[in-house]
Amino acid sequence: MRRNWQSWIGYATAAWTLAYALLGLHWTFGGAGFPFGAGDPELVAEPDMALKVSLLGRATHEVAGPLIAALGVAGAVAAVLMARGVARGPLRWLLPAFAWVLAIGLTVGVQDYRSLIVVAYTPITLLVKPFTSWGEAYHWGDLYPWPRLNLLLCLLAGVAWALTAVAYRRKVTGSCVSCGRGDREGPSFLDRWGKTATWTAVAAPLAYCLTRWAWALGFSLGIDPEFFREGQESGLWIAGALLATLGALGAVLTMGLVQRWGEVFPRWMIGLRGKRVPPMLAVVPAVLVSALVTAAAGMYVRLVAIDGVTASTWPLTLPEVGWVLWGIPLFIAALAYHRRRRGPCPTCHRGTLTTP
Repeated sequence: MRRNWQSWIGYATAAWTLAYALLGLHWTFGGAGFPFGAGDPELVAEPDMALKVSLLGRATHEVAGPLIAALGVAGAVAAVLMARGVARGPLRWLLPAFAWVLAIGLTVGVQDYRSLIVVAYTPITLLVKPFTSWGEAYHWGDLYPWPRLNLLLCLLAGVAWALTAVAYRRKVTGSCVSCGRGDREGPSFLDRWGKTATWTAVAAPLAYCLTRWAWALGFSLGIDPEFFREGQESGLWIAGALLATLGALGAVLTMGLVQRWGEVFPRWMIGLRGKRVPPMLAVVPAVLVSALVTAAAGMYVRLVAIDGVTASTWPLTLPEVGWVLWGIPLFIAALAYHRRRRGPCPTCHRGTLTTP
């Protein structure tokens, strides 16, 4: 299935989209579980923050439900047409345009920082929970409420729409459906900018990491003293430092996208030394992280644009605004790495002379 994903991804995307359309219909008539805006307890608890946190922060089931149902039905039809390779007239550009709008909307537009919280704080909670008062007060149910899980489902659906668009383009342009190569393929944007994007993605999270490590070491950086003291007493800054350490580790691993050890396992990795690194082992987590941090960065951009920045708030928002320079370059870097690592295609036999 992994090797032939181009043949089934459109149908899988259509099935998910139709299922979500049925949920939209359910919410239209007042059904339980509406996960956006007025149905999101976290946003309802802080109405002044709702629009700053989420673009759907004020959504209601009466308005959003019918829109979700209509978009879902239209999306299911579009996905089936793309899976079948229909390209008559304007459909040739309307279908992929629609797919990319949905892909970007689902992976970034409707998202906020909570998708990143769920993914990043799962391992951190396992480490911190037994040893700090923050861990004692923080329950697993707090980490996985339905609106947060819904955001993760939407993110995965956005990835599926992007793959559907890629598979469709290969079908209608005559490119190889397996590797995407055409008859006259030359150097691309990814080839020219992949390395620059990689080093940008390595450097971008470091400002965030430095502020969180500083808090854990006792430097407030000018934030409200009482708030800082509460964070020290609860262990919040320790959890933040662990999250920053994950970010720094991710920056180190990102270097593998342009280093030899990112293609062949190094000698110190017993049992794997000298073996080829599967490209997807690097590409999949890099694309996922790029989507998560870009979505979170969008929320912090809204916060700064609406509330501005002061001497006591800059460490809370500005480092995360810089995640825009982390997520987007990381996505480009991952695609450039994938392109470089494709190797000869067993289907079309192109790529026998690849640039290392």
